[in-house]
Amino acid sequence: MQIIDAQIHLWGSGLPSNMSHRQVTAFTPEEAIAMMDEGGVHGAIIHPPGWDPGSVEMAFKAVRDYPGRFAIMGSLPLDHPDTRDLIAGWRNQPGMLGLRFIFLNDPARQQLHDGELDWLWSAAEAAGVPITTLATDSLTVLGGVAERHPGLRLTIDHLGGRGGTTQLKDAAAMTHIPELLALAKLPNVAVKATGAPGYSSEAYPFPAMHTYLHQIYDAFGPERMFWGTDISKMPCSWAQCVAMFTEELPWLSEADKTLIMGDAIRAWWGWDS
Repeated sequence: MQIIDAQIHLWGSGLPSNMSHRQVTAFTPEEAIAMMDEGGVHGAIIHPPGWDPGSVEMAFKAVRDYPGRFAIMGSLPLDHPDTRDLIAGWRNQPGMLGLRFIFLNDPARQQLHDGELDWLWSAAEAAGVPITTLATDSLTVLGGVAERHPGLRLTIDHLGGRGGTTQLKDAAAMTHIPELLALAKLPNVAVKATGAPGYSSEAYPFPAMHTYLHQIYDAFGPERMFWGTDISKMPCSWAQCVAMFTEELPWLSEADKTLIMGDAIRAWWGWDS
């Protein structure tokens, strides 16, 4: 079984703006590879963080230095005039799988709600560029986007939650779940089950989260549910993040685990290497 982490951040300068992350000035590909090897993780998809202006080049270097171990989910400024022209050839960059945007705060959130980003969805759909989003307050709006653009592969980050940008835990962090599950009827919407331990106030195996994971599995199925960690803000090791899914969720079959732990996201985002 290939174990592929759907989201990690790597950086070489600056402190993370999200205080849930380890407050260190670097988390390098070398450090990540050592931890991945220790935890039994075969590959990871880098989401270059905005707090380090050099994080994109670091991600490309990681792809070159560790063939087959890393891929990239990049980003583009929504207010830059050149952005539209870059989407068509976005996946021609080595290791680049798609685009990620955060819609938790204005002005991006308001642009999403006002329909000002219709050009983005159209361009990504036409170019076959998957998009992943952190957008807890906008799940219904994103459902409308997915309906209007059935050829766009849209992924919802972090179980639909806020990814550690608040201190909410357990049920208080999962009040959005009904809106998330409603998106399952749309075949072009998937969910990253990333960072589940970070939403729990409990210790391993974080039982409070199992109910929500089961609900997501029942709604989306193993082909549209992707394991991952956002490891730099997890309260446990990579090995425990793996074992939470492979050993502690008895309702997952071996075939389900093979999909959720890696094969499904490779297929969804087109990571062939």
